[in-house]
Amino acid sequence: MVLPLLVGAGLAGAGAATAAPDEPGCAYTLSTPVVTQVSGTPMVTTTVTTAACNRSNSMLQVACLEIQGAGAAPLCVSKEGPTTAQVFFAPYRPGASYVASGRGCAVAGSPPVSVCHTVGPVTVTL
Repeated sequence: MVLPLLVGAGLAGAGAATAAPDEPGCAYTLSTPVVTQVSGTPMVTTTVTTAACNRSNSMLQVACLEIQGAGAAPLCVSKEGPTTAQVFFAPYRPGASYVASGRGCAVAGSPPVSVCHTVGPVTVTL
């Protein structure tokens, strides 16, 4: 049995700009999974980034990856604050379909309350 390998998190990612929500909270961007090289090893990665906030402070981003139909739980990485969450999934299996999903939470109001939103899923065959 081969298990996913968690390598690191919190690297900056790129995504399309998203408008702040009308209600207090933040909008989040989930990147499409891509294959990348980490120390010469091919891995699949995705990110969750805070895009825009309305009367809120981003406090948590979670990025998750899994192989579609594998029956295993997704591999997730969380980052606190407005930092990008990035997950690396290994081993890379050419031709497999990878499912990315995520979540972001912000603090809004007085007294402060958590406002969380899910992003995804995004499925891609790599």
